[in-house]
Amino acid sequence: MTDTFTYDALPMRVVFGSGSIERLAAETDRLGLRRVLVLSTPQQRDLADRAVGLIGKSAVGVFDSARMHVPVETVQAAESVASELEIDGCVAVGGGSTIGLAKALALGSDLGIVAVPTTYAGSEMTPIWGITKGDKKTTGRDRKVLPSSVIYDPNLTMTLPVPVSCTSGINAMAHAVEALYAPDGSPVIAAMAEQGIRDLADALPALSAAPNDARARATALQGAWLSGACLGATTMGLHHKLCHVLGGLLDLPHAETHAVMLPYVTAFNLPSARTAAAALARALRTDNAVTGLLALTADLGAPRTLLELGVNESDLTRVADEVVSNPYSNPRSFTREELIELLHNAWKGIH
Repeated sequence: MTDTFTYDALPMRVVFGSGSIERLAAETDRLGLRRVLVLSTPQQRDLADRAVGLIGKSAVGVFDSARMHVPVETVQAAESVASELEIDGCVAVGGGSTIGLAKALALGSDLGIVAVPTTYAGSEMTPIWGITKGDKKTTGRDRKVLPSSVIYDPNLTMTLPVPVSCTSGINAMAHAVEALYAPDGSPVIAAMAEQGIRDLADALPALSAAPNDARARATALQGAWLSGACLGATTMGLHHKLCHVLGGLLDLPHAETHAVMLPYVTAFNLPSARTAAAALARALRTDNAVTGLLALTADLGAPRTLLELGVNESDLTRVADEVVSNPYSNPRSFTREELIELLHNAWKGIH
């Protein structure tokens, strides 16, 4: 237990429940939004159109070109549309790519955001933004990018393919794992993190076996909410730094990168974070946290090596150099050589 801590609650409104997307217009009205741009990826244009219908006359357009890692070119294109339509808010329907684009728009303005997550990424619960220019992803924290309302409707996740559901859920779990050993944690965050991990660890195998299991879908979404809230309230560590660099430098898929790296970084860090190790083991219902994570990712069929993601061995040193040049806080210090060894293990699949 932490004897001294500061807990600064984020100003979030959460609307959770089956069918809650029907309350979308009520949420935009509550925020006083009168000219709303709906954001999505091309694949979720149908859902964006549905959102337009629900919002009604306040919806003035759709931008359906959100992309993974939020490329600066995509941000600029969206900004041009937003300026032309003179919007005062946006509704982001989708996963981390779409919500990340909404945050990028809000970073340079005072736009209100309503997020409608359709994956388990958890980005909607954080003031963390990220924009990629070339092969470099820049991240930061600013409360102005925090969505004012988040609508969690488990029905919107029912058709999320099982592989995407599983990697997205592990991505969310990574937020909670790092929160367990974050330097600015608290009893509140520790409790949320442990419950978020437990929810995801219980739900992901269940929905993998039965994708239409409504209870499992709702439990996974609850776990993603709690895990995302933990990320929003604490400092990120080595795991997130590695994933940000791998994603920005090598254009790797975001959730799959988290799924690969989580067991390796957890194994590296937990010897220096015994309380976190015990909490993670409890949440995974196992005697050994790392073994539990490895078993979970294997059971879910998630990718387990960087080689599977198409990473060349020659890229690993470049990744390590970028991480060392601007590291995040971490419970265990590390050298460049230790980091290269960790990356090699993740590339080869050595535990």
